[in-house]
Amino acid sequence: METSREDVGIAIRSAFLRKGTQQRFSLFALVVLSILFLIFEKIDAKPINYFRSFVKDLVYRSSLIASSPSKGINATLRFTKDHINLYKNYNQLKKENDQLRNKIFESDYLILENTQLRKLIDEQVESSSNLVSSRVMLDKQSPYLNSFIIKSGANHKIKNGMAVLDGKNFIGRIVDVNFFSSRVLLISDLNSKIPVVIEPSGNHAILSGRGEKELTLEYLPENHTVKDGGKIYTSGKGAIFSPGIPVGITKVKDGKIVVSLFSDLSQITFVNIILEDLDGKK
Repeated sequence: METSREDVGIAIRSAFLRKGTQQRFSLFALVVLSILFLIFEKIDAKPINYFRSFVKDLVYRSSLIASSPSKGINATLRFTKDHINLYKNYNQLKKENDQLRNKIFESDYLILENTQLRKLIDEQVESSSNLVSSRVMLDKQSPYLNSFIIKSGANHKIKNGMAVLDGKNFIGRIVDVNFFSSRVLLISDLNSKIPVVIEPSGNHAILSGRGEKELTLEYLPENHTVKDGGKIYTSGKGAIFSPGIPVGITKVKDGKIVVSLFSDLSQITFVNIILEDLDGKK
């Protein structure tokens, strides 16, 4: 009997702790049932015992129902809070990942630049020519204009007509000089005409730009012996450039001879300029 009273008391206290209209109704029902339960508690008969057991089950279930809404709300709030925290953590991790990726890209770019600069410095030391290195500021390549703007000008003794190299390979000439910058007309430009010699045949020709990657040879002698794989060098004719600067290699394409440059003009970030005037004097 004592245990039954305690169970009813626990259920009543549980209902008192809840708030809201539904909980107040549950409390009222529990009070009524408790009074009935106390009345029938004194009677020891089988039907009364059955009824008492029914009342206990009803009390327990009422207590469970009264507590279910708050449990559901608390569970929903915890679920929502966990997902909000998860979303915040995801955004933070994504931001950190993007920052690390950018640092890696910057590091790779700096390594590439350092490699190119080291190559230029080594070539300057090995070369007998007086070279000046410069960074490419703007790339103005298009089907009708192939040129660079470099970050050196009269302040580095640069003059019009000077040869411009990618490492040791000829890629163009200076055509416009400012105090702090200069424009380089690339060998692929339609207005570029360079006297060259083809080895091992020894034939001389004019290398002409077409606004494309491949160039053409003009004024070859009719009995020339130029074949696929011939190497092109500046000839030094006209005292425009020093002789023997590497330019490209010949290819036979559709029965015609074209020239592929040793350097990829789309990948150049630094250049060397040979400090000599149009007469070939340093």
